[in-house]
Formats: sequence, structure tokens, C-alpha cells
Amino acid sequence: MPSLKLLLFVGQSVAVGLAFAFVVVAFKPNLLRGDITAPAREPSSYATAVSASAPAVVNIYTTGIPGQRSGFGGQTTSAAAGQGLGSGVVISSEGYVVTNWHVIRDADAIAVQLADGRVAAPEFVGADPDTELALLRIDLPDLPVIALGRSDTLEVGDVVLAIGNSFGLNQTVTQGIISATGRGLGVTTFESFIQTDAAINVGNSGGALVNARGELVGINTAVLGAPLRDQVIPAGISFAIPVNLVRGVMTEIIDHGRVIRGWLGVRTRYVPALDADAYGLDGPGMELLSVGGPAQAAGLIPGDIITHINDERMLNRQQMMNLIAAERPGSTIRIHGFRRGVGLFQTEAILSERPISSQLGG
Repeated sequence: MPSLKLLLFVGQSVAVGLAFAFVVVAFKPNLLRGDITAPAREPSSYATAVSASAPAVVNIYTTGIPGQRSGFGGQTTSAAAGQGLGSGVVISSEGYVVTNWHVIRDADAIAVQLADGRVAAPEFVGADPDTELALLRIDLPDLPVIALGRSDTLEVGDVVLAIGNSFGLNQTVTQGIISATGRGLGVTTFESFIQTDAAINVGNSGGALVNARGELVGINTAVLGAPLRDQVIPAGISFAIPVNLVRGVMTEIIDHGRVIRGWLGVRTRYVPALDADAYGLDGPGMELLSVGGPAQAAGLIPGDIITHINDERMLNRQQMMNLIAAERPGSTIRIHGFRRGVGLFQTEAILSERPISSQLGG
């Protein structure tokens, strides 16, 4: 009898287990495939992101700008090539509005129109032509403010939305993906553009590039396209200034009325590793073409090849400029380099404040 009871107990346990498994598999068929965690699905709508960010994107209208201008020349042109048309983004409850410098440059009058229809004549706070950014301020209550994201975490393939006053059609939203980050176009002094295929058109300059959560990740600035008469036909390649750069520039303008950067006083060209090897150098460097200001005071001369600044290897012109600009005026930097007929050398330079639109890049 004990054996029979044991068999009945085992049989009941097996039956209950099979019944439970049948119910689980019926409602969770992925378990049969070993797919314990189903892949996250992309949202079928970005309405939440748009509703969170679009109210803070404003239209900017200007008067006194002659004709149609190409802000960057060549095949790269400002996204707001049309006269007196652009966008901006409200970045704080104090009324600060960030936009592109070429949107308001040379304007006799500026008007800012909010998504809710309110219009204000803004105060000009400051501009930074070296990054193509400008800051305005409007005095209106209950302003919508965009949430600031991070551009250093963006990855190729991330979904982004461009919001702006496209062709005068306010609050136009286009969608695309991040195609590249850290792009250098040679159109501004300090640049690390986000490249996207989201459609950017006339009037979008200064508008918002947001992520799928509605956070600001960039300021739409330029497009690449084929020139046709006085217009540019977009080629699905657009560029935005990363919000990390925007945040730093805006803070400097608010605190100081300008962006304060370190300046060495040199103009350089890149020397690749193969060429540098002829001088016995174990990597690339930056050859000095012109020398002035602090560089001249430090004993640098044209022809010197700079290999390191503050023990960091110099790999390209933009890196060197960014490193120097990030230092405060009055700070001392250590320089390692090579001079023909002399060999390796070391020196120190005390940086000055970078002049506006300096012809000596670093």
C-alpha cells in the first residue's frame, strides 16, 4: 500500500506540472524558443517626444537681411538661406532662446513667435561666431522649456527628430537617424557636428534636434546639397551642433557676455606619421605655419612641429585648437616639439584670451 500511495503522489505531481507547463507555453510561446526576454520594440509613434519638445521651439523672423545668403559657402549652406526666416529653442525659464548666429546676423529687427502664437521682440544677449551660436532673451510668462539631453551618448542609428520653422511652416517635424558624430566640415572654427538624415530645410536653422524622449541633443545648422541657381537642393545630409557644446557656449555667454577661450597664436597644418618619421618622430604632429602672441613669446617659430601639449599627443588641427581653447587665459601649457637642425625641444607658453575671429587658429 505505501508503494501505491507513492505512485499516486508522483502521478499527480507530474499531471499538475504538465498542466502548468501547458498554460505557461500557451501564454508565453517565446519560452519554447529560449527567448526569455523579447527584444524591445521601437515606438510606433513619437507623439510623446514631440509634445514634450515642440512647444519650446520658436519661429524667428528678421528684417534687414539683404538677399539670399549662403552662410557657409560651397555646397554646404545655412539651413535658413531664405531671407529673415529661422528657428530657435527656449532653453530656460528665464527666457533664453538659442539659435544660429547666421539666422540673426545683420538683422535690423528680430521677432520671436512661440508655438502658442505669442510674439516678442527679443533682447540680444550675445553670440559666438566661432561655433555659429547666438543667444536671445524674451520676456514672457509661463514659457515652455525644452529638456536638455546629452550628445556624448549618441550612437549611429539612434532615432532623432528635427523640429523647426521649415519653409515658414512652423512646428514642422521630420524624423531620421544619427548618421555620424564628431563631423568636421571646416565651416566653423570649433565644430563637432552631428550628422543626420532628418530633413532640414530653409527655416530650420537654429531649431531643435531631439531624441526619442524629446530631449534636445543638437541645434540644426547646415545641410549638404547640390547648388541650383540661388538655392540648394538638400541631399538628405544635415548637420547639428551637439548640445554639450551648446550648453557650454550658452553658459559662457550668460556669465560673461562672450565665450572666453585660451589662445596660443598659431596657424598649423597636419604632418602625418609617415612624413614625421623622416624627422625621427614616432607619430603625427602639427607644423606651425604662422606664429604670434603667446607662441612667439614662448620662442616658437614657423616650421616647428608640435607633437604634444600637456603630454597629450596632437593628432589633428581640431584637437589642438579645442585643447588650447578649453584652457583659461593666463594658464600655462607644456609643449613638446621638433625643430629642424635642433631636434626635440620643450617649452611652456602662457595663454592669452582668444581674439574674436582670430586669423591665427590656435
